[in-house]
Amino acid sequence: MGIFSFIKDAGKKIFGVDKERATDAGRSDKLIKDEKKENEKAAKKLEETIKDLNLKVKNLDIFIEEDMAIISGRALDQATREKVVLVVGNSEGIAQVDDRMDVENIEPEAVFHTVERGDTLSKISKEHYGDPNQYPLIFEANKPMLQDPDKIYPGQVLRIPPMESKR
Repeated sequence: MGIFSFIKDAGKKIFGVDKERATDAGRSDKLIKDEKKENEKAAKKLEETIKDLNLKVKNLDIFIEEDMAIISGRALDQATREKVVLVVGNSEGIAQVDDRMDVENIEPEAVFHTVERGDTLSKISKEHYGDPNQYPLIFEANKPMLQDPDKIYPGQVLRIPPMESKR
């Protein structure tokens, strides 16, 4: 799918150290080693989260360097691929996701929508589908990451599937 941009300071916290402090110019060897360890821990945590969400990806591998995550593996379908990208990208400290995954079952791609202040799923549904009552389609397309249609936040990126898709 390519490289996707996210808001670095929005989302679930996955890093144990202050990424800004660890990436300052003139950083020490210890800070570089600490950053590498934290990136490895964060990548493993994301891999566990993806497995816990029952998103099926064979040979899933996530590598984090600075604020970019590189994802490889073979997703069951396009919806799973997109959800994995969103799980990783909607994590605090990640500004870009380089999606290098393959897909077993090819399907039409969804578009991504970055939530802005004042957005609701109904408002997003009206914008993308012309009908605010189609918000359950967006909610379902973002499960299991979303657990409540009223709990979205600015900076979060959501999948907006094609109208005929029910995933």
